[in-house]
Amino acid sequence: MKIYKAASLGKIPFPDKAFQKWDYKIHTGRKLNLRHPVTFQEKLQWMKYYYRNPEFTKLVDKYEVRDYVKEKIGEEYLVPLYGVYNSWNEIDFSALPDAFVIKCTHDSGSVVICKNKSAFDYDAAKKKIEEGLARNQFYLSREWPYKNVKPRIIIEKYLIDEKSGDLPDYKFFCFDGKVKILESNTERQSKTGTKTDFYTPEFELIKMKEKGYPNSNKNHSKPENFDAMKQFAETLSANYPFIRVDFNLANNHIWFGELTLYHCGGRMLFEPDEYNKIFGDWITLPPKIR
Repeated sequence: MKIYKAASLGKIPFPDKAFQKWDYKIHTGRKLNLRHPVTFQEKLQWMKYYYRNPEFTKLVDKYEVRDYVKEKIGEEYLVPLYGVYNSWNEIDFSALPDAFVIKCTHDSGSVVICKNKSAFDYDAAKKKIEEGLARNQFYLSREWPYKNVKPRIIIEKYLIDEKSGDLPDYKFFCFDGKVKILESNTERQSKTGTKTDFYTPEFELIKMKEKGYPNSNKNHSKPENFDAMKQFAETLSANYPFIRVDFNLANNHIWFGELTLYHCGGRMLFEPDEYNKIFGDWITLPPKIR
């Protein structure tokens, strides 16, 4: 496992395809079939290696993607941006509001939320963000679009829905520009953790889940802005084999979240198992681009 960890941090050279197979086995317990991919996860892994569309680098960059979203659906759906920085030391915290969100532009997970500057742990935040800046997301699971993204920091407005005290997250799974399924994440501020539910494009509940993530077991009503979010998702995902388009809803306003090319790195299994094949059937593999 020492070799695996070193390879996942880019500290030693390791062939991409061999690493993907090893990484997939570790996370799913299954052998990866890249020659004849069938499941959703296998096809995402195939596209990591064989479909290297140069447009993807911009789509995964949390700063650069804003231009794409502005062009496609409008600037009013972008979370207000307070600044973009090359390093932590460039940030003037005195010029920021009391609440904000700090993110690295080039990876997944390097996020720090400040709800109150007087209680904010600046040292811990700096450590997390600077560790993120020093890390290349590509090596963790060989999602190649991240390899050449410029590491930067953005600071955005802190969002919260005043009525629910939550920030519902809606992830639209789009295949060739059409929404096939929706993942809804709720109770994100609760002590028991985020709950995940899946719905049809008509917002009908599906009895499935992601391995290790509980359902809410609640009858959530269709969001007021659901149809608009669905249309925006299809606009943003047009002409691509698969993209997951994420939105947040706060105070009845739609906010763009991110575009994800390889859901959970292509290594998250669904339950029951049949959905791994169903999702896979929705992907038509494109011609290779290497």
